[in-house]
Amino acid sequence: MAEAATARGQPDRAGDRARAGLTGMGEILFLAHRIPFPPDRGDKIRSHHILKALAALAPVHVACLADNAQDMAHEAELAAVAASHCLVRRRGSLIGAGLSALLSGRPISLAAFASTRLARYVKQVLATRPISTIFVFSGQMAQYVPASFQGRVVMDFVDVDSAKFGQYGRRPGLGAPVYLREAWLLRRYEARIARRATTSLLVSEAEADLFRSRLGRGPMPDVRALGNGIDTALFDPAGMPMAPELVMGGPQIVFTGQMDYPPNVEAAVTFARQVMPLIKGRFPGAQFNVVGRAPTAPVLALDGVNGTRVTGAVPDVRPWLAGADLVVVPLSLARGVQNKVLEAMAMARPVLLTPQAATGIAAVDGRDFAISPADPEELAARAVGLLTDTIRADALGRAARAFVIAQCGWDRVLAPLPGLVGLDRRFGRRAA
Repeated sequence: MAEAATARGQPDRAGDRARAGLTGMGEILFLAHRIPFPPDRGDKIRSHHILKALAALAPVHVACLADNAQDMAHEAELAAVAASHCLVRRRGSLIGAGLSALLSGRPISLAAFASTRLARYVKQVLATRPISTIFVFSGQMAQYVPASFQGRVVMDFVDVDSAKFGQYGRRPGLGAPVYLREAWLLRRYEARIARRATTSLLVSEAEADLFRSRLGRGPMPDVRALGNGIDTALFDPAGMPMAPELVMGGPQIVFTGQMDYPPNVEAAVTFARQVMPLIKGRFPGAQFNVVGRAPTAPVLALDGVNGTRVTGAVPDVRPWLAGADLVVVPLSLARGVQNKVLEAMAMARPVLLTPQAATGIAAVDGRDFAISPADPEELAARAVGLLTDTIRADALGRAARAFVIAQCGWDRVLAPLPGLVGLDRRFGRRAA
């Protein structure tokens, strides 16, 4: 893999931490499979907020990768937060990673994020800085934690990747054997890493329970839930203009997300081809807006089908949410807490979602959002009901925003972080 990397430092923020009563701990090494800037997709939103919260506790040294030149362009933002950093551009192909993994007997996920430059940086930081905690974001990055490290290791798996690949592998297709191989190898890897870590984190209690159930025999390691949050000041409908494309026409239905992610692709295709014809039987002018970057060929082919509009990447998703009469998250396969659900709820929109997409969000069906099975006829019936009863839909949106303000702010969600890295906030010292 050809690589480009940089490492820079910044002044220490010891004064800020001392004023917050957070002195007396070592430094943190943060490993992430993608640069946490900009926070514009699910994994990067979570890693962005965790990194900023950790930087308020101690100097943080960051090792991460960039998918493309657009990611590399945000290096200055990373440098402004990190005490030092190493950002490596990923240039190897997935096919190359797959061949390497097959030859070495490793999961493809590990080979795809392997970097000798990153490994050298980690070794140098551990040798020269007083690192007391390594915080690992996403399972792929645990390969950089040396067995000799004696400090705390906090492993944020986010969700159970091995279970996700197992679900892919149980579906028809030529890739099924590859997915099943990945699921089997990752499950063994996840169990090994969880027993190596001080604490392992999952995005919801349901995901944590699933993870525990797959660890096999032996002492149960420390596995906890750390949820996702939402910036309710950023995602605020007050004064937010709607996207001009949504002003005219019939009811506007919006689905947001990374449109090369297989569950999103499947959801968009199914909704456009099977659900929209049923909705248009009641609302002929209804439009389905698929909003998100990197749409695959099957998603692009939906443009113009049954009132579907495929936007591709947009500068800001909020105007599209602001103009939505209904936001749908019709996933039949989902892991963890869906940021797209929290964003739509924060924008006070009525949200129709499947039970899979509702996992980990302790909101109430019929009060804060509407849950429907993924069956096209049931989804269409529930959508038509909400589009017909606009008073009820507006009440659902108001309750949704009230819920996320009360329960899902990042400060509230990340309150356990000091304890996880060994800091007793009350006394500003390392916990035993």
